Amino acid sequence: MMNRRAFLAASATLGAAPQVVSAAPEFQRRDAPVAARPFPLSQVRLSNGPFLVAQESNRRVLHKLPVDRLVHNFRVNAGLPSSAQPLGGWERPECELRGHFTGHYLSAAALMHASTGDSGLKTKAGALVGELAKCQKAMGAGYLSAFPLEYWDRLNARKPVWAPYYTLHKIMAGLLDVHERCGNEQALEVLEGVAAWVDNWTAPIPEAHMQDILNTEFGGMADVLYNLAAVTNKARYADVAHRFEHARIFGPLAARRDELKGLHANTNVPKIVGAARRYELTGEARYRDIAEFFWYEVTTARTYCTGGTSNAELWRTEPRRLAAELAMSRETNECCVAYNMMKLTRHLYQWNPQPSYFDYYERTLFNHRLGTIDPETGATMYFLPLRAGAWKIFNSEYDSFWCCTGTGVEEYSKVNDSIYFHDDAGLYVNLFIASELNAPDRGIRLRQQTRFPEESATTLIVDAAPARAMTIRIRIPAWTASGGSASVNGKPLDAFAAPGSYLAISRVWKAGDRIDVRLPMTFRLEPMPDDETLAAVMYGPLVMAPELGEVSANRFQKDQDLKTQPLFETPELAAMNFQPAGKGPLTFRAGDLNFAPLYQRMHERYAVYLRVRS
Repeated sequence: MMNRRAFLAASATLGAAPQVVSAAPEFQRRDAPVAARPFPLSQVRLSNGPFLVAQESNRRVLHKLPVDRLVHNFRVNAGLPSSAQPLGGWERPECELRGHFTGHYLSAAALMHASTGDSGLKTKAGALVGELAKCQKAMGAGYLSAFPLEYWDRLNARKPVWAPYYTLHKIMAGLLDVHERCGNEQALEVLEGVAAWVDNWTAPIPEAHMQDILNTEFGGMADVLYNLAAVTNKARYADVAHRFEHARIFGPLAARRDELKGLHANTNVPKIVGAARRYELTGEARYRDIAEFFWYEVTTARTYCTGGTSNAELWRTEPRRLAAELAMSRETNECCVAYNMMKLTRHLYQWNPQPSYFDYYERTLFNHRLGTIDPETGATMYFLPLRAGAWKIFNSEYDSFWCCTGTGVEEYSKVNDSIYFHDDAGLYVNLFIASELNAPDRGIRLRQQTRFPEESATTLIVDAAPARAMTIRIRIPAWTASGGSASVNGKPLDAFAAPGSYLAISRVWKAGDRIDVRLPMTFRLEPMPDDETLAAVMYGPLVMAPELGEVSANRFQKDQDLKTQPLFETPELAAMNFQPAGKGPLTFRAGDLNFAPLYQRMHERYAVYLRVRS
């Protein structure tokens, strides 16, 4: 039986009027201006704290998964011998999405190598690429997949098939990551072979028919092809990328219309990342407009208090109808969507480094990402349920491999990618995560010492700096309560920055200089836009969730079926009289409810939205 996600992918083709995308101008690379850039992963290392715990639990997962099992379905498809035990779940031999996680694994191993210097994962990624190269050679014509060409015949004939291009994108992106992060030339050679195959498959297809094909989920095909064009400086790949521009989606967004109702959320976010990448390579304003409007609309009109979005994988209502949407399903907040929205946020921030982008990013990182990895096993989640009485369900070790298992291993391999950014004047500190920055090319070494969010403060210690004036900009989050302050070498600054801005400190820095920043947090309610009696309790950037009892069910499952979770009546919050509960630095009690951050609720039933009375 076709599962729900496969049904959605197939049924998305029904009743969709083909549209024709405007002809692309001849591709000429004219890089758009960038106002801020992230430091390379290799220059930022995590220090003790919850994100290091998440990274290390994820690293153990990457080391444990064997190459022969990851490549098994590819070898069988290529007619090569394999005695490995197949993986289960979405990687089982009969699953139409098989092979997708192998691509995610390549990306995660490469990113983890860059983030930690783990040479073992670099070697393992190289070995996997070598095995995939053998499969590609056996199949011929550059083709590389764990499923047969017959799937592409079905796609072209518009017959039901899950998502061949979605799966191929993961493999292509993984190869590119191994090339860029590990310096692996064979990965680029294999990738260019796959890209040539995609070019040959798509080139003869009439535009109207190609637009119909694009109604079947195709992941970030445009994004990876634009990235390949940038790496190789070959316009051919950008021309192929443009064939994956989905006019049905881009047209309304370019006109600043929200026509997202009924769409599958994670199918569409990667398309917008592709638009962002085209803008960066060409400077074409249309694609920046599409990306910025989409981001604004999703984050302001379709996002829950956690920073997550989607319900049963869809946007099911008109914008700003979140209470109505929440009532429709237990399957809220698909984790892949959060992953891709954060990726899109990084692009937009680099064009226009406004702190509001990282107010959103921080909210999503702490509430939707940190709390969806089990720190002991490294298992991750598919959905983050928000209904009262829910609990967290994580993937099984070898028998799940959901889409969000794949983005999960990537996410926790690159947590350090957005803490610090830089421009010609200096650097930006956007996230309060214990870490070390070592950028010898810029003459900067800096340590961030913090227990945030358990303490509402951070300390920056300069170990080296260039012999000229440099500006350090520290994000003062929009949630910062009154009483914030900063000092340099123990001397209080005369002025502080307003919430939602940067505190900019310019001087010639010396080794040993120290900046201490206090960022007071307070409680507040965030009501639903369509029901003010339904609200989330926030403490600084944190969603505070009351405990509703222990979970007796197995939290590690092969299939994620939240429909079996019995719901509770929505708890009522009588008054905002929060008092420390004495069970930890972020535990509080109000009335008969015990609150802790949602990201810490790993073993309990909880609620996120409460009933409040004016």
